Amino acid sequence: MYIDFHCDTLMDVTDGRRGLAGHGAGNIDLPRLKEAGALMQVFACFVEDRYAYKEAANRTLAMIDSFYNEACGSEGQLIPVDSYNGLTDVKSSDGVGGMLSIEGGESLEGSLYMLRDFYRLGVRALTLTWSRRNELGDGIGEDSGSGLTGFGKSVVKEMNRLGMIVDVSHLNEDGFWDIVNVCNDPVIASHSDCKALCSHKRNLTDEQIKVIADTGGVIGINFASSFLNSGQAGKQDIIKHIDHIADLVGIDYVGFGSDFDGCNLPGDIHGAEDMPDILQLLRNNGYSQEDVDKISYKNWERVIKKVLG
Repeated sequence: MYIDFHCDTLMDVTDGRRGLAGHGAGNIDLPRLKEAGALMQVFACFVEDRYAYKEAANRTLAMIDSFYNEACGSEGQLIPVDSYNGLTDVKSSDGVGGMLSIEGGESLEGSLYMLRDFYRLGVRALTLTWSRRNELGDGIGEDSGSGLTGFGKSVVKEMNRLGMIVDVSHLNEDGFWDIVNVCNDPVIASHSDCKALCSHKRNLTDEQIKVIADTGGVIGINFASSFLNSGQAGKQDIIKHIDHIADLVGIDYVGFGSDFDGCNLPGDIHGAEDMPDILQLLRNNGYSQEDVDKISYKNWERVIKKVLG
């Protein structure tokens, strides 16, 4: 059983390139999620550059609609989750849970009411920036040296009030520290790795990892080749990044955030079907079944219970 806190599959689904019902292209579909033992997949609504500054909210609404259309047509195989109780209910079902997140605050178009409306539609996590700058702050790829804007801080406070998970992946470092100072709930990095092992700018420093752990949050290990290893990456590199976080802050603060359908994967990873092998690698590398359960789903469960209720 596992929870994966980030994939970009809804882009393909929304554009009609494929659905979730049958085995197909890409890294994720419902048959593979079920066969791999997924408890829940978080589906990100990511707004591409061509929509970011003129159609961001509308594009996000289209992606949310595509998610619910897939759920409605799945005959109970994809179960929308917006609370801890909803996640618990999935365990006694024959389906896979699906939670909505938004990747990039452009979708809010500068309005707190849009955040509230997305919450009403079931969105339960927000990555404040993608790599570019937006109304909330600077991304790691467009970093002016500023932290969160006043609007960005207001968004974090409103997320705390609503019960939404604050995600620092893609944010620049100044914005990261602003979130830590403003946020009252556990902070997550849904799909980021360790800079100590691979110096990619999207990875987290040891200091950032320690602070996320101090908040009670979780780092979701990203399967992108360039985040795992500056050379040839493979499944074993995922274990190395998990090892690093476990050694640094303990086993309670690491999980999975694969970035399936949104990144270039190592050659020995093809999609959700590889998750059982990754869990077995953890066991082979000395992790107890209790530790594997924490990494695979219980750590994410803790954050969901704390923030969403």
